[in-house]
Amino acid sequence: MTRDRLPQRNAFWTLSLSLLLALLLLQTTTIPQRINFWLYDALITTAPLAADPNVAIVAIDEHSLDQLGRWPWPRRRHAELVRQLTAAGADAVVFDVLFPEPSADDLALADALRNHGRVVLPVHLSPPAEDDPIAEHLPTSRLAGAAAALGHAHVELDTDGLARGLYLYHGLGRSLWPSLALAAAQLQGQGPGPAPGDAGNAAPYVNVRAQFVAVPLAGGAGTFPTYSYADVLSQPPQPGRFQGKTVFVGATASGFGDILPTPFSSLARPMSGVEYHANSYSALTQDAMIHPVTELVPNLLCLLVLVGVALTLPRLRPAQTVAFTIALTAMLVGLFALFLLGPRLWLPVANSLLVPILAFPVWSARRLAMTNRFLNRQLDELGHSPQLSLSEPATRHPATLLDQLKALLAPDGWYLAHAEAPETLSAHNLDASQRPPLTAPGQWVHTNNQSWIRLVRGDQAFDLGLKLPENLGRGASQRYLRRLTLDPNYTPKPIAGPKENISARIERVRQATERMNTMQQFIRESFERMPDGVIVTDELGVIVFANGHIEEWFHEPRPSLDGLPLARLLQGHDPRDNPPWQETVSETLTQRQSRTVDLRVHGRDFLIHFAPFEIDDTAQNGIIANISDISELREQQRQHREAIDFISHDVRSPLVSQLALIEQLKRNPSEIQPEQLDQLGRLARRSYQLAEEFVQLARAEQLSETRFYECEFLAIVENARDSVSEQAFDKGIRLALQGSEDLWLNGNPELLERAVINLLTNAVQYSPASSVVTIQVFEAGHQACLTVSDEGCGIAPEELPHLFDRYRRQKSSELSGNRGAGLGLSFVHVVVEKHRGQIEVQSSVGHGSTFTIRLPVANPLPHGH
Repeated sequence: MTRDRLPQRNAFWTLSLSLLLALLLLQTTTIPQRINFWLYDALITTAPLAADPNVAIVAIDEHSLDQLGRWPWPRRRHAELVRQLTAAGADAVVFDVLFPEPSADDLALADALRNHGRVVLPVHLSPPAEDDPIAEHLPTSRLAGAAAALGHAHVELDTDGLARGLYLYHGLGRSLWPSLALAAAQLQGQGPGPAPGDAGNAAPYVNVRAQFVAVPLAGGAGTFPTYSYADVLSQPPQPGRFQGKTVFVGATASGFGDILPTPFSSLARPMSGVEYHANSYSALTQDAMIHPVTELVPNLLCLLVLVGVALTLPRLRPAQTVAFTIALTAMLVGLFALFLLGPRLWLPVANSLLVPILAFPVWSARRLAMTNRFLNRQLDELGHSPQLSLSEPATRHPATLLDQLKALLAPDGWYLAHAEAPETLSAHNLDASQRPPLTAPGQWVHTNNQSWIRLVRGDQAFDLGLKLPENLGRGASQRYLRRLTLDPNYTPKPIAGPKENISARIERVRQATERMNTMQQFIRESFERMPDGVIVTDELGVIVFANGHIEEWFHEPRPSLDGLPLARLLQGHDPRDNPPWQETVSETLTQRQSRTVDLRVHGRDFLIHFAPFEIDDTAQNGIIANISDISELREQQRQHREAIDFISHDVRSPLVSQLALIEQLKRNPSEIQPEQLDQLGRLARRSYQLAEEFVQLARAEQLSETRFYECEFLAIVENARDSVSEQAFDKGIRLALQGSEDLWLNGNPELLERAVINLLTNAVQYSPASSVVTIQVFEAGHQACLTVSDEGCGIAPEELPHLFDRYRRQKSSELSGNRGAGLGLSFVHVVVEKHRGQIEVQSSVGHGSTFTIRLPVANPLPHGH
């Protein structure tokens, strides 16, 4: 099993059949249908259709009933309304008012209908009585003959009681009537064609409905401009309201009961039937009616989603499963919206949506069962995995502990004896009289350089004491002893068990894998803590592991190293052609022979050792590359060569000159001149000076903090000034010392004084006669500072970076005749570094130089310490 992926055998059939069964069970409920309705309502109300501006409503409202009297009104009043609308220029009039019984005013109304020429009257289908068959309720024959078209006024309510659509055609047998909105649209030459031809095969008494469409409403109640029936009658014709418009006439008063809950407001603010027909007409004129797709399409989509989910989920990890489920759900919702807003098709996606929603818990349960079985098979093998365990010091006998502590800490003395008996088991330079009170077993008691502990083993108690050496490591040793756990009654803090009710087998596997992880962590941390860089590659020479040294030395972040070919890494940092790195790596893998090669990266020298490896019982192999930093060794070799060159040239040259001069004097001993003796003395002094500088530099390089003690910095500077005062006096140079504060340091005063002398000597040497060398000693923060400023010729900018390199002479010094070995400033730099300080130089050609030394301050010892 790879990481957290599970075996996929039979997973497709198990998951698909489980999902199919769950879907079949859900079909017995209203859940899928409610999901489809909810999606439709959410989208329709979020993006409503724009209202047709050529639609208006004349409402039989409460105001009209108050003004015109109780319903029903005489039909001459409706005739007057039609004449008003005709005069106002209404293009078509659609009545949502039934006229099934004859009336004395039918002739007047028929004349008004015929005069307008584009009036649609409603047809209603319902049983005359409760047990009677359904029948058509048409307008009277006179009115029907005068109307331009007849249309049914039926609106369909879905199972949740909301009106979302209607049938475009409805009737009995072969007589199918278009809806009111369709009849009005057909007058305008719009809308679908005539009723389906197969309707003629039905019996005359059969209720036939055809071409269901969903109506995309333009909004809630009151979206279309609505005018009161009484106001239209009482006012002069108003072409501005009705010119060129299709006017729907119907009841909106609450007493009529002609109300329809819609997706916009449900029963909170239902819509009147006449306004619903106005919405239908508006959608028809914009060709925006929504047609349901055939049942085959959503079923095929559901089957496609089910197969895709069953094939995909077993290949995903748990986190990917959640993302896949969310993405698939969003895609199906997007597909629903695309069909509804694009080709105006209602694609029910509830069953398809239920597939990923159900698949997540079903597959999670399946994954848990598979995990349980897999863990059960692997439990015994994991239980016998190798583990790393270190024996506890608390279980060792005191005598063994003493031997091991002696080997580790090298104490000046020790003592081991029974706590209750006078018998001494081992003692040296320590006895029982020096033992402090020991009350708590397993806890160290430290007094000055002595450390004592009482150890309990079984029913016996032992007292163990150590006398540690008086050095800087004593405190660290005592802190280390305090961390040791030597009490056998100590028990590690128990690991909290699982809070969830999980399988005991899984808990055992967790413990086994924890032991394995501990081993792997130990190996990884061992690689990290190694002093050398370590790179592990696979069988193609691609890096799979690199420790922190590689990241630091190559300046490559750890993520960029993973997956990078080793040869490319080496070639990028140390290009070479003979032999190329690719050949070295390739031969290590193919010939399985170790190789050691020099490497230089970012100015540092390394030695890289290629060692092939192969894992037992597998075909896996690769390279372990061990990279050792030999920069310090190479630097020592370079310094050794420079020292040899220095001895062979700088020291040898004055000696050869001395020997030549002595031979000359020996040939003519009677003609020895004073200037020859002066020259011989200068050569001897130069040889001595070179040897002295060389010895002083060697001493500085071997300096360690064990030779440090408290010293006062101002006194050191004053002594150095006094040592150089004669040389300064000869050139007429004044040494001006500024500073009166005692600054205490931890350091080596002898070498510090020599370093200050070197700085002052250089300042005097490179300063013109009768100038001033300023010496300042002060404290800045927690640092003792010394500045030496001269008024000499200064140092060229290109020579400043190499000022402290040993055996390097400045060009200006050579030209001025101030020849040296190039060791003076190098000595100063080494001494300052050994004291954990810094040295800086500021120089301007022709204006002099300023050297600044900063050393950490130490608090002086209390008086009488």
